Amino acid sequence: LNKQLGTDRSALVQYKDWVIGVLHGDLGSSLTKQVPAWDLLGPALSNSFKLALVAFLICVPLSIVGGIVAGLRYGRATDKAITIAGLSFSAMPEFVSGIFLILVFAVWLQWLPVTAQWQPGANLLTQLRYLLLPGFTLTLVLFGYIARITRASMIEALDSDYARTAHLKGLTPAVVIRRHVLRNALLPTIAVVAVQIGYLVGGLVVVEVLFNYQGVGSLIYEAARQKDLPLLTAGVLVVGIVYLSVTLIADLLYAVLNPRIRFGSME
Repeated sequence: LNKQLGTDRSALVQYKDWVIGVLHGDLGSSLTKQVPAWDLLGPALSNSFKLALVAFLICVPLSIVGGIVAGLRYGRATDKAITIAGLSFSAMPEFVSGIFLILVFAVWLQWLPVTAQWQPGANLLTQLRYLLLPGFTLTLVLFGYIARITRASMIEALDSDYARTAHLKGLTPAVVIRRHVLRNALLPTIAVVAVQIGYLVGGLVVVEVLFNYQGVGSLIYEAARQKDLPLLTAGVLVVGIVYLSVTLIADLLYAVLNPRIRFGSME
């Protein structure tokens, strides 16, 4: 068996063969499933993207709006309430907030299913219903961080020279905020949101296991638990590629939206 798996060779030789295989599109085969790793990772990655999309559509608008409201009401009760709530949610582990949501919405109220895994052939609305609870769980975790960055950017933009100049020109506060403050305050949020997208796709181990969802996170967990090294390394590699790709796209988008970065790099 060692000879068949290639484990009788040195670690350096095994690693060299693995790299060559990856460069040729071969991620190896699962030891427990006896199928190519990509046959398992493809559907799991698709499922993780679905969950990430639902969580993204819930979390990002709520977090940005919360950060904007907190920045506009800086130092007041609304600002303190949003900040404290965000910090409290961020400090709460996913399995705690997830179990709480399951108890409230799935067990007591029975509005949503306990698991996130729908039956084969389910339509999009049914799939969305199954993904709401894990989506809200991720929203609670990420809300505080994104809202805090947006709030800080709003406060800085409101206190900037261009905002004061716009006020002195006679523009109304609503126009100043819409035309000048928001477009500059939201730029740092882009990079933060991009990092969270990478987490939403590849860092969902706890949430996917808790809700019995067949995504990349739960697949990596099962591979580690069963000591399925080829599948584990392939899963970690795919997650790393997702993180790198999303971060690169965010950097490029940030440069496009921020002329100071673009022209500074040209100089």
